[in-house]
Amino acid sequence: MTARFTDRTVLVVGGGSGIGRATARAFAREGATVVVAGTTEATLSETVALITEDGGRADLVRADVTCEEEVERMVATVVERHGGLDVAHNNAGVFGQAAPVADLDPDTWRRVMDVNVTGVFLAMRREITHMRAHGGGVIVNTSSNIGAHQRLAGLAAYGASKAALSHLTRTAALDHIGDGVRINAVSPGPVDAPMSLLPGESAEQRQARIAPSVPAGRIGGLDEVSSAVLWLASDEAGFTVGHDLVLDGGITA
Repeated sequence: MTARFTDRTVLVVGGGSGIGRATARAFAREGATVVVAGTTEATLSETVALITEDGGRADLVRADVTCEEEVERMVATVVERHGGLDVAHNNAGVFGQAAPVADLDPDTWRRVMDVNVTGVFLAMRREITHMRAHGGGVIVNTSSNIGAHQRLAGLAAYGASKAALSHLTRTAALDHIGDGVRINAVSPGPVDAPMSLLPGESAEQRQARIAPSVPAGRIGGLDEVSSAVLWLASDEAGFTVGHDLVLDGGITA
């Protein structure tokens, strides 16, 4: 066990499954007190239980990132319960129904943008406000290799939202590094998370479907993404500002 995050409080937004859960557990293993946030209390409770079983410290806050009032309450609750906020991993995101642009439901477009872009903006706004008033902090956003790095037919809403998030991350990094708040992003490709599964698809079927299109010959592991997030959040990455770290096995190389 290492202790890069001992005595630090980490907020993982979207911590109920997939990348968020893996990252929350990884932060806890390295000494952090971890607060997971999201809309589904049952899955958040499962993450907390897993961290507790690992011997870590964890808490949860239910919050919808598309609601400004809930985001404000989320950050305020973390600070009230744990004395501050040192690191935030903004990982909440939705994929949306794939469709050509002309057939794309405007409600799907709005939902994807609300969660993937506006939700991260609202979260960062409150996180940064606290961090810059209390000596600084670190933020890592989860973007995607689809968007700024790759375009796929039928994924206009998702790709546009993640391209916007990559831009938002880098602009926020420039805006606030002088305030002591260091901001970066990870942009995973297909990884072993629920979002990459088609309806009714098994993990083996997913691997067979995706692997031929990945130069590395496989999908990514959740531990590979969480390791990248923790590095960006650590003091070891102290000179890394406004970076968008692509983790996709060479798809966009």
